[in-house]
Amino acid sequence: MPEMKISFLGTGSGTSTNRAHTAIVYDCDDGTRLLIDTSSGNSVARSGSALGIPVEGFDQVLLSHYHPDHLSGLLFVQHARALARQDAPPLDIYLTGETLEWAIKMCNSTHLNVAEVDQEGVKNSDGRQVMRWTVVEPGEQINLGPTTTASCFPADHISGAVGWRVDSGGMSVVFSGDTRFNPKLIEAAKGARLLIHEAFRTDEDSDYANDHGHSTAGEAGRAAAQAGVAQLVLTHIDTEFDANPKPLLDDAKKHYKGPTSAAADLDQITVSA
Repeated sequence: MPEMKISFLGTGSGTSTNRAHTAIVYDCDDGTRLLIDTSSGNSVARSGSALGIPVEGFDQVLLSHYHPDHLSGLLFVQHARALARQDAPPLDIYLTGETLEWAIKMCNSTHLNVAEVDQEGVKNSDGRQVMRWTVVEPGEQINLGPTTTASCFPADHISGAVGWRVDSGGMSVVFSGDTRFNPKLIEAAKGARLLIHEAFRTDEDSDYANDHGHSTAGEAGRAAAQAGVAQLVLTHIDTEFDANPKPLLDDAKKHYKGPTSAAADLDQITVSA
C-alpha cells in the first residue's frame, strides 16, 4: 500500500519563541522528497539532522510565501547542500512571482554562497548554479517524481501567498500555508488524505487572527469538514499554545469529527492511500 511520511521540522508561528518556524518534509512512496517552506536560520539542517534527514538530501522545495519565517532558511539549505554535494544539480525552487521577487532581494542582501542572482536562479563564486527558480501559477500542475505532482492555490494572507496540494501514489496531502479562512483551500483539499492547516488562535480571538492574516483552529476544523479530508493536523502554533495545544484542538473538533492532532517540532506521521 502506498505511503507518505510527513516530518515536521518546524511548527511555530512567526512570533513563536520556542518552536522552529515552518518547514515540512514529504517523503513520497515513489522516492520523491519535498521540502515545504524553509523555516529561518539553520532550523531545517538542525531539525533534519535530528530525524536523520540530511539537508543535502533535498532537491526540490515548494515555497508558500515570502515572509522570513517561511523563506529565509532557504539560503542555509542551499549553502549546506552545495558544500556536501559538489556535483549536485541546482536546488529546484517552486514559488510564485511575488515570492521570487523577495527571494532575489534576500539573496542579494546576504551573499551567503551567492555571487550572481537573476530571474533564472543563483550562482556561487565558482560560477556553479546552486538554485534554480520555477515560477508557478495557481492551478498549474507540476511533475516532481514518477507518481508525484503538486499544484498551488491562492492563500488569503499576503500578495502571492499560496498553499500546496501534493498528490502521490493515490494520496493527496494539502498544506494551507498562512491564510485566513479560505474557500480556495477547501476546493483544493476535497478528498485529501491529510490537511495540514495553520491554527494561530482559537475562535475566541478570531478578529486578532484575521487582522494578522491567519486562521483560528475552529476555521481549520471548518475547512477540514467542508473539504471532507480524512485527517487534520494543526500547525503554525503560537507561543501561548506551545505547552498546551488543547484549546486549539477543542476548537477544531467542534467543527471536524475526524482524527485531529497538533504538530510539534520533530513529529513524524505516515499516511497511506
